[in-house]
Amino acid sequence: MTQTRHRPWHGILVATALPLRDDLSVDHDRYAEHCAWLVASGCDGVVPNGSLGEYQVLTPEERAQVVKTAVSAIGGDRVMPGVAAYGSAEARRWAEQAAEAGCASVMLLPPNAYRADERSVLAHYAEVARTGLPVVAYNNPVDTKVDLVPELLARLHAEGHVHAVKEFSGDVRRAYRIAELAPDLDLLVGADDVLLELVLAGAKGWVAGYPNALPRASAELYRAAVSGDLTTALPLYRQLHPLLRWDSRVEFVQAIKLSMDVVGRYGGPVRPPRVPLAPEQQATVRAATEKAVAAGLV
Repeated sequence: MTQTRHRPWHGILVATALPLRDDLSVDHDRYAEHCAWLVASGCDGVVPNGSLGEYQVLTPEERAQVVKTAVSAIGGDRVMPGVAAYGSAEARRWAEQAAEAGCASVMLLPPNAYRADERSVLAHYAEVARTGLPVVAYNNPVDTKVDLVPELLARLHAEGHVHAVKEFSGDVRRAYRIAELAPDLDLLVGADDVLLELVLAGAKGWVAGYPNALPRASAELYRAAVSGDLTTALPLYRQLHPLLRWDSRVEFVQAIKLSMDVVGRYGGPVRPPRVPLAPEQQATVRAATEKAVAAGLV
């Protein structure tokens, strides 16, 4: 195994889509190949068992094997599994499983079985942090109904419970408040369609969706943004934005998997309760993806 990076959540970590066969079983061989392809295409690592990986509808055995498959494919220092669960004890067990598999960090949503108060959020992150693996918080107030506001993130960081945050609120103003309150807390871009804004605000990484289909162009965009090369980044961002904004839509899993199919990768089906895109949505995603292919962005 390669040496663990000091902050393995830096760079582009792809929240991986999970390849399912026609019978909706997990294709682990295809998943291993996908992880390796993403790294070979310029990404820094993967985040298995996030929402894009449909973790909520996996069996415990499947979920554990997905992590092991990713680690076998690209090394544990490049794998940051999502360890979200309804209970703190279960989330901690997933973090322990990640540690046993050789992962260098984990990503954790706040409690999402109910609208947790601040004390509950602090206790939840404290419990998972006891595993010893660095925890990256995931703020997704749209889906969880729990908002990790900058003041709460600063407290979580001050108490040693989190090292970074995947910020998905869409409010780019928060980047500056987080930097003021917790300057050593790493900000990670959490939504593809605010990538450029958050990188310019100081983000240290990108937990990304659309690189599943377009890793090379996405990596070029990210690295140009990080280096301050707006001459390269801004036109590329504008070209990709019709696709990137799907990462913030309810149907983001289906959209990204369809784009993967269009570019010649394997996206494949989704598990219920998700259903395929409506015909007009399929047409929109397909046209935007084909335009990106024609522009040489694949």
